[in-house]
Amino acid sequence: MASLTQDLLDQGLELRETHISRVFLAEHVVYKLKKPVNLGFVDFTTLERRKQFCDAEVALNQRLAHDVYRGVVPIVRDANGVHRIDAAGELVDWAVVMRRLDANAAADALLQSGQLTREQIARLAEQLTQFHARARCDQETAQFGELTVIEANVRENFEQTRANALAFISREEFAALERWQLDVLQSRRAEFALRSTHGRIRDGHGDLRLEHCYFESDGRVQIIDCIEFNERFRYADVSADIAFLAMDLTWHERPDMSEDLLASYARASDDYDLYALVDFYASYRAHVRAKVSSFVHDDASTTSETRTRVAADARKYYLLAAACAREPVAEPKLIAVGGVIASGKSTVADALAAEIHAPVVDSDRTRKHLLGVNPYTPLPDAAFSGAYAADVTQRTYDELLRRARVVLRSKRSVIVDASFRERSARQAALALARSLGVRFLFVECATDAETTQRRLAARAQRPSVSDGRQDLLSAFVASYEPVDELPQGAHVRVDTALPLAETLARIAREIGELA
Repeated sequence: MASLTQDLLDQGLELRETHISRVFLAEHVVYKLKKPVNLGFVDFTTLERRKQFCDAEVALNQRLAHDVYRGVVPIVRDANGVHRIDAAGELVDWAVVMRRLDANAAADALLQSGQLTREQIARLAEQLTQFHARARCDQETAQFGELTVIEANVRENFEQTRANALAFISREEFAALERWQLDVLQSRRAEFALRSTHGRIRDGHGDLRLEHCYFESDGRVQIIDCIEFNERFRYADVSADIAFLAMDLTWHERPDMSEDLLASYARASDDYDLYALVDFYASYRAHVRAKVSSFVHDDASTTSETRTRVAADARKYYLLAAACAREPVAEPKLIAVGGVIASGKSTVADALAAEIHAPVVDSDRTRKHLLGVNPYTPLPDAAFSGAYAADVTQRTYDELLRRARVVLRSKRSVIVDASFRERSARQAALALARSLGVRFLFVECATDAETTQRRLAARAQRPSVSDGRQDLLSAFVASYEPVDELPQGAHVRVDTALPLAETLARIAREIGELA
């Protein structure tokens, strides 16, 4: 292997290494070879197995990376004994061929240079939502959502790191982490079971990290390097997939973007139940990365400079894994944003979410989810009939608060976007907040008739999740019950005809968090 590596370096290629791969970079292409290693969870020790997993890598990664994975080519030894790629000679190995992506377009590079945006995070969440929606989901994948399988993975992690973890954290820290992860498995058995029942165990990516996500200049998002060598690391809850990327953002000192990613994914996928388990999976994924760093650290071929770096990485990953069990810095809040049709409540809710990095649970998407229709499918029923009949509306509000409860129990704030035109709906939201011991605020949006009419006219010209229309306005306004039932400090009324910044500043004074 040493002579192969040197021959390729002599041909002008650059080398990058991981614990299981050697990656050779040319100007426009990349050749990825699998090291002949057996680490228990991965076995590349035979030529046949390396060819098998090269083929699998190309096929699996074409799901999320377009025009990047070109195929598999042989590595040979020519008549002069020199190793060459895709040439005539004696077959010695196989390589995956990839189009070389711009390193500056990788999400970790963009983050480091201060160029990664919230909009890009939302695009990434949308792409992952679409990927998960079409990913394989059947009886075989569902088995990997069973508690016994997840527990086996967790216990394996601890057994594989027990001997060397104390080089990075204390014995007490390691034991506390192990206790917490195993306790979550037992205390949330029902939540784990529901994930499988709801079809959330899928053939995912398995190694979602910033360095694997690229934002190309043509607008495409390329996601590379999924797990091809072990299905039990790839067949998992979609929450485990998205948690890996969220964890990586936190590791890179951007917990705000981590929360933005989760919020964007939850809305796009209509999966707010992921919040019940996402911190467990983030902890598990951080432990996996700590394990990988420790393997590199203990590898005899690792340079002293690399060993120092990965030792710091391993400790940071261990501390992050443990941090998932801790109390939040900020007190969780339930913020309900309501008002009549075209009062600006969704605009305020979304802007508020961007400021405090919280998910929005909105009635329009929730209602259409319950009815089994696309969020942008119009429901042209008359006021308070059909899709908007009293019983459907009650189901919608019940589901809104159920989803909000899941988020709040994960120790995060949540914003509920709905009209809340009835006192009973507002009182139910307040009761939920009180039952969980969190702060409640109802933000009532209002504006003048001219602004309302202008917004409705603009909405009619484009696709919209909302079904609020001009012909429904008068009936809606007439049925809106005045807000006179909430306690002092639980209600703020804002004029959304004013600049949005002023509206947010007004709300900030109420919740003491945005100023």
